Amino acid sequence: MDYAHEKGLAAIALTDHDTVEGLDEALSYAKEKYPDMEVVTGIEFSTVNEGKDLHIVGLYIDHHDKNFTDKLQAFIDSRTARNIEMCRKLREQANIPITYEELINSFPDAVITRAHYAKFMVDRGFAKSRAEVFDRYIGDHCPYYVPREKISPEEAIRSILDNGGIPIFAHPILCRLGDEKLEKLVKRLKEAGLIGIEAIYSTYEPRDERHIKELAGKYDLLISGGSDFHGANKPKIDLGTGFGRLFVPEELLTFIRAAAGR
Repeated sequence: MDYAHEKGLAAIALTDHDTVEGLDEALSYAKEKYPDMEVVTGIEFSTVNEGKDLHIVGLYIDHHDKNFTDKLQAFIDSRTARNIEMCRKLREQANIPITYEELINSFPDAVITRAHYAKFMVDRGFAKSRAEVFDRYIGDHCPYYVPREKISPEEAIRSILDNGGIPIFAHPILCRLGDEKLEKLVKRLKEAGLIGIEAIYSTYEPRDERHIKELAGKYDLLISGGSDFHGANKPKIDLGTGFGRLFVPEELLTFIRAAAGR
C-alpha cells in the first residue's frame, strides 16, 4: 500500500491467488494512511480450462461472506492435502528429505506453490536449478507431481457473481489459444456471466490490446487493466507501470465500480 501511494495510483486492487487473507490488513492500513487512494477488494481464481491454466479475477468482492469464504477454505484444504502428498512422494520415492511442515516454516504466510518447492530444493542442494526441479521432479508430467483440485472458469465466475463481485477474464492473451479459440472461449464465459476482460496488461503488444478491446466491444464486456505486480517474484514488472510503458486509465474503474453498485 505504501508503494502504491508512492507511485501515485488512484486505486489498487489486491487480487492474491485463491485467498483473501491480505484484504483486511490492506484496507485498514490504507484507510488510515491514504484516504485518497482506493483499495479494491479482489481475488484471482486459478481455474483450469481444457487442461490449461486460466485465471478469473473477482473485483469488489465481499471477502467476509461466509458462503464465499467456506468455499475458499475447502479449496485451500484440498491444496494443503495435495502439498502433503507431494512431499510424501518426494521423500519416499525420490529420497528427498522434505516435509510440508518444513515448507511452510521456510515460507511463512505464503500460499505454497511449486515455485516454493523449487527454491527450497535448490537452497538445500537437492537440485542445481529451478529448471531441474520442474524437469525432473514436479513438472506437470513428472513422477512426483500431484495435480491440484481443479475448478472451471464457469465455477469461479458463478462464485464471484453469487458474492456480488465483478468477474473478469485475466490476461487472456497468456492462454495462447489463437484468435478463433479465444473468441469461442470469451463467448462461452460471457454466457456464464463474465462481466469484464483484461485488455491492458504488462506483457501485451499493441496488437494484443487492440484484439482484446475488440472482443470486449463485440461481447459487451467491461475493460480492465493491471500490471500483475508480484513483487520479488516478478522483479522486472513494476507496480502500475509494468515494464515502464503500462498505463491503466482511472476511468476504467468507474465502469467496474458502477457495475458492482458501488
